[in-house]
Amino acid sequence: MPANRTEQVLARLADLTPRKIVAELDRYIVGQGDAKKAVAIALRNRWRRQRAPEGIREEIAPNNIILIGPTGVGKTEIARRLAKLTGAPFIKVEASKFTEVGYVGRDVEGMVRDLAESAIDMVRHEREHDVEDLANDKVDERILDLLLPPPVEAPPATAPETTSSVFVVSPTGGVTQEQDQARERHKRTRDKLKQLLLDGQLEQREIEIEVAASSLGGFDLAQQGAPEGMGNFAEMLEQFMPKRKKRRTVTVAEARRILLDEEYDKLINHDDVVADALDRVEKLGIIFLDEIDKIAGAKGEMGGPDVSREGVQRDLLPIVEGSNVQTKYGMVKTDHVLFIAAGAFHVSKPSDLIPELQGRFPIRVELKSLTEADFVRIMTEPENALTKQYAALVAADGTTLTFTDDGIGEIARTAAMVNQRMENIGARRLHTVMTTLLEDVLYELPERGTEPVTVDAHVVRERLKAIADDEDLRKYIL
Repeated sequence: MPANRTEQVLARLADLTPRKIVAELDRYIVGQGDAKKAVAIALRNRWRRQRAPEGIREEIAPNNIILIGPTGVGKTEIARRLAKLTGAPFIKVEASKFTEVGYVGRDVEGMVRDLAESAIDMVRHEREHDVEDLANDKVDERILDLLLPPPVEAPPATAPETTSSVFVVSPTGGVTQEQDQARERHKRTRDKLKQLLLDGQLEQREIEIEVAASSLGGFDLAQQGAPEGMGNFAEMLEQFMPKRKKRRTVTVAEARRILLDEEYDKLINHDDVVADALDRVEKLGIIFLDEIDKIAGAKGEMGGPDVSREGVQRDLLPIVEGSNVQTKYGMVKTDHVLFIAAGAFHVSKPSDLIPELQGRFPIRVELKSLTEADFVRIMTEPENALTKQYAALVAADGTTLTFTDDGIGEIARTAAMVNQRMENIGARRLHTVMTTLLEDVLYELPERGTEPVTVDAHVVRERLKAIADDEDLRKYIL
């Protein structure tokens, strides 16, 4: 089963040629063609490796990538869109949150455990989708049993001479047993209730159900700051504790959620989910390692608060090279996990990484800083453009928001100017400019009425001129 499931994922990847991957990324990200191309090739190579002859398949190592560029140019957005596109296990982690072995903090193997957890969630969601209709049918029947318990059957007679049946004469003269008539009434009432349930008219009705009670009595072993692995120990301890139930009064809507989880647990084979998930992690897993420049110190730096930076690099090395990592679900090999690293490298540079780690990221792509023309495209071309987002927010209050071409150009000019005069935060500057520009509009809705709002160059200049010209004010607002 796991192999078949992984083959299904690979079959989906077969349709994603590098050109299609880039075209999909173009829908949300402006420019950065080199980075999109490198990522698309690396993703396609996952599928190509699985189609290579078995003798050489294990020898084909993934070509890990480093994306180099200032903040706000699209590095994280490329990773986020890639995650939605692949259907493969994917996580994004910050290299700066890991510390060298011996220091307080997370060890680097935690990223592989997180990837395994992500794969488990992904595979379980797929299994739930497969049995969703059956699980919902079973939940409906259980809710109906709680709303209308079945009639109590009369106990069987112990001796023929003591058996006594009650007969009722119907209007037509037919004779039926009272018990059969009760069952018929119950069936008719249940059918009516089922129709009401399917129509959603009973969602706020309260019923009493049994739910599992925590065996640890609220004692949390996985609190913030607890050593790595304590959460796993708590889960393992719960398995050995006696299962207890408690009765709760909940609405039908809440009961449906609780009972649906129980039905999924009955219908889905957890061992099969784990086997499939670990198989996908090893063959298709992708880890996006952000802020890798934060662990790259300049040559010769020693001591200080960043003493463990080179240690983190050395701890990362075996994970990227390929090693076995123990997770609570079993051993995971990282030989063919694809690593995509990213960093601004303002202070340091990729050559400041230890040579061994540099060698494990053979592909390096530099992302370009965004210009005023790029800002105009960002606000108009992507499917999730900021102008479209704010128009949707304003439409919720019944008002129409329109941006003219010269208004968009003025917003882009302001954002580019502020980036030049202050810290360059790329496309994120558009968020601060748009928030300041539309603050009054969003505050006054819906009291201001449904009169359409038009944002042109004059409106932008009038609203932002005082802030953009005031050096001190600009530092705090834009």
